[in-house]
Amino acid sequence: MKWRGLGYHGMQRRLVLGCGSPVRGTIERLAEWPGELTVVGECDRDTLGTGIGGVTVTQAAPDDVEAYPPRADIVFVGSDDDATNAAAAAAARSAYPNAELVAYVGVDADSATRERIESVADRIVDAKRALHDRFRDLTIGLGANRLHRLFTALRRIDGRLAVVMHDNPDPDAIASALALARIAATVGVDADSCYFGDISHQENRALVNLLGLDLVELDHEDDVTTYDGIALVDHSRPGVNDGLPPETDVDIVVDHHPPRAPVEANFVDLRRDVGSTSTLLAEYLRRAGITPEESLATALLFGIRIDTNDFSREVSAVDFEAAAWLLEHADLSLLDQVESPSMTSAVVETLARAIRNRDVRGDALASNVGAITDRDALAQASDRLLNMEGVRIAVVYGFKDGTVYVSGRARGTDVDLGETLRDALDAIGSAGGHADMAGAQIPLGILGEAEEESVAELTEIVTEVIAGRLFETLEDATTLLDVGVDGTEWTYESPFESLEE
Repeated sequence: MKWRGLGYHGMQRRLVLGCGSPVRGTIERLAEWPGELTVVGECDRDTLGTGIGGVTVTQAAPDDVEAYPPRADIVFVGSDDDATNAAAAAAARSAYPNAELVAYVGVDADSATRERIESVADRIVDAKRALHDRFRDLTIGLGANRLHRLFTALRRIDGRLAVVMHDNPDPDAIASALALARIAATVGVDADSCYFGDISHQENRALVNLLGLDLVELDHEDDVTTYDGIALVDHSRPGVNDGLPPETDVDIVVDHHPPRAPVEANFVDLRRDVGSTSTLLAEYLRRAGITPEESLATALLFGIRIDTNDFSREVSAVDFEAAAWLLEHADLSLLDQVESPSMTSAVVETLARAIRNRDVRGDALASNVGAITDRDALAQASDRLLNMEGVRIAVVYGFKDGTVYVSGRARGTDVDLGETLRDALDAIGSAGGHADMAGAQIPLGILGEAEEESVAELTEIVTEVIAGRLFETLEDATTLLDVGVDGTEWTYESPFESLEE
């Protein structure tokens, strides 16, 4: 049967039969929705809560048909007595044959009473089964074991925890940090969601501003010395894509990117078979019975959607389950606003330079955009260049503050872009990511000290270095790039031979 009821907030006529403990919180929630809400039960407004308005309360037995309103679209049966619920469910089905009927099965209901309720209700709320499922989630299986170990690691922290995102954090990192800080609070650990760098991507800024997220910007390494514990989210090694010293002791790591080197911490959860770190944090929240605030649920849902490219990239069943749970708590209207910000002039300029400077060999494209002011513009440019006809790998790079930043995207190819960038650039910087979305950072070193008049020369050298290593590695990884775009064969001699010396 198609579910017509609780997911739809239109002008509905809703009827609650009974005033038991199962429905009191539900009545408060239903009262916020537009439409009519009637409660029939042996209770009064004081029982329901003085803060609830817009509700018609009729004091009568829940199965007293004479007390029912003329029409109802949704009926929720919820007294504390199972026999009363069975009688009320039967009466409601008779009075409203087309209504959506949800009924609570009491804790002491016998099999006969349960069958009476199930025979007329569209859905039942089973207290015993819910308690059993909850106990199973908390105590049995790998997920329960992870949650227990996470709580143990958190309780070891005597003081304040810094939950550190990667540099210039994306929505997945931001939401994950906030969620871990929320979980830490449940065991009495104060935590800050921290980041180095800038939040410059327009969608990321919109996420923080519209949801009013509380983040701490770290300026230098000494900032973390005031904290008593360190957690990393959406990355796994200190000093790699964050401003922490590489020797930093880490307490907790939660990430969905495959690590390039061993990861050391008191608690480590690395799962490359899920699409986002937000998925993992949502799973922790659900298992722990923590209801996320609207802003947190919205941020986590956005993090999942961004990292899975709207559930089309490296998505798993766990990602869908997490998103479905978060939908119950998120503000979808705010999510629409976050997803539709205006494009900045820096992004437009970077995209224009990326198109103008593109180097296409086979189905791979690389483009040096030179000096940049907004490193997030690289990711947006590579996303858009991937839509060009015949392009299945797009890598855009530029330099800022003595570092070359690289952003790559891939689609419809057997090449693992994350591994490709690692093989090409890890020897001179740090690189990583997924098969279809990856990035890298390479320090310019002495090249970054070039005078302003030699910026053109610097740009040329960076192009030789990055494009050279990239195309050379791709050539080794696949035969798809053996022939250039003009049909002629090409070879490449890496200029890094002398630079690495």
